[in-house]
Amino acid sequence: MALGAVAEPPVRRRGSDYAQLSRRISQAGLLERRPGWYVTRIVLTLGAFVAGWVAVFLLGDSWWQLPLAALMAVATTQVAFLGHDAGHRQMFRRRGPSEVVGLFAGNVAVGISYGWWVDKHNRHHANPNHEDEDPDVGAGALVWTPEQALETRGFGRWMAQRQAYFFFPMLLLEGLSLHVASIKAIVGREDGKYAVPMRHRAVEAALLVAHTAAYVALLLAVMSPVKALLFAVVHQALWGLYMGCAFAPNHKGMPMPTAEDELDFLRKQVLTSRNVRGSRLVDTTLGGLNYQIEHHLFPNMPRANLRRAQPIVRAYCVEQGIPYAETGLVESYRQALGHLHEVGRPLRG
Repeated sequence: MALGAVAEPPVRRRGSDYAQLSRRISQAGLLERRPGWYVTRIVLTLGAFVAGWVAVFLLGDSWWQLPLAALMAVATTQVAFLGHDAGHRQMFRRRGPSEVVGLFAGNVAVGISYGWWVDKHNRHHANPNHEDEDPDVGAGALVWTPEQALETRGFGRWMAQRQAYFFFPMLLLEGLSLHVASIKAIVGREDGKYAVPMRHRAVEAALLVAHTAAYVALLLAVMSPVKALLFAVVHQALWGLYMGCAFAPNHKGMPMPTAEDELDFLRKQVLTSRNVRGSRLVDTTLGGLNYQIEHHLFPNMPRANLRRAQPIVRAYCVEQGIPYAETGLVESYRQALGHLHEVGRPLRG
């Protein structure tokens, strides 16, 4: 759907609007790196992750492995958040250290391609919620616009009519989808060349193979094949669900600009994003993604500074007459599901 009319200053001021906000943020010191905070976060997160796998090894062939698999899904998602921060260079200004952390968090610990994810996520940040440019809202298992819904056929059309009801169950397959997409990105070719640009393709491939081999070997070494399979299903399904629930509130149900909408960077990022209110527990649970507006405006801002940046950004949006979307977590899901249900309306007659 088009954005429609938005109250905004004259066009001649648009080019300077983001620059003014950026100066305020920079003067507040919020773009400075937070090495101490990140060292603590990395130690605690990776410490919990490694401790979880040690517990899996020590627990052995027990059905208590299944609750532990659920806890490992939480730990895995928290490690993935570190990979997200590294991809945006929130930890280090230089590419090298950022890629080391990203490759370890993504390929080694989680089992997804860091290079593929960075390419995909950068395209999302460049044109959030843009149907033709944002890979996160392209037609697939879910459809995001009535036009996409009308193009579905067969089982896909049946699903599009009911996708709001299947959204959370489908997230249980998100982990598997990420693994498959990573493999396709590494080996996939189009017109005689690799389809996805990747700086360290051979390294990433080797790390993914090592991750998979170590994952399977550990599970089969300490528990029966049946328990190992169930552990993997619970772990991967809940990891996918957690990841999906962390990203779903950010843009789903927000305006989707088209080529006809002429928006400057500030408005393009703010109008398509939604913040989620909450305590520091929400900040930790969602990996800082609950400050989606601030994150999209300043992707390299350290996660710990987003909470402090929010009042500055919100006040500036009020000054500029730009709508600033913020809601509770449950309401954010309601709005996202409401959008999915509305998209399928043309198919329900």
